[in-house]
Amino acid sequence: MDNGASSYRRFLAGDANAFDEILNELFDNLVFFVNGYVHDKYAAEDIAIDTFSDLIVHKSKFNFKVTLKTYLFTLGRSRALNYLKHQRVIKFVELTEAENQTDAEYDPAEIVLKDEKKRIINNALEKLSNDMRAAVHLVYFEDMTYDEAARVMKKKRKQIDNLLYRAKGELRIILGKDGECLV
Repeated sequence: MDNGASSYRRFLAGDANAFDEILNELFDNLVFFVNGYVHDKYAAEDIAIDTFSDLIVHKSKFNFKVTLKTYLFTLGRSRALNYLKHQRVIKFVELTEAENQTDAEYDPAEIVLKDEKKRIINNALEKLSNDMRAAVHLVYFEDMTYDEAARVMKKKRKQIDNLLYRAKGELRIILGKDGECLV
């Protein structure tokens, strides 16, 4: 898929299934990206849903000059920043529930190792500044080019290059010995 542009064209032409393709392809990644700003999974999901609803309500706003993915992530970032600006300062305590995994195909040791690696990476990324974390996420997790990441973050390409360079340096320091277990 060309980051959703062809599916969106089909949606505009009346194919309702095309929008489902876009959702399946980009929704989870957008939620993860927005969550990097708002630090609330449920708020991030709501913001992502609002972002996708804009594609339906305001069909003429997307002009196909950038990829649909870039457009959605830019819109999602903007909505996340607006959410943070208007958010009330309330502390919620998250209750976690134990998940029962009964499938024999899952190796508990592998699951623990994967979860530990994810925890180490997420903790390291959380220590970066918002701009560095966003740049790392867009380029390395979303496979965007530096130019696309620059459009999303409303920065110049060189600024993205500098953010990534500094982020890599800080991650080397933060991860230290913990980074060796990620290899």
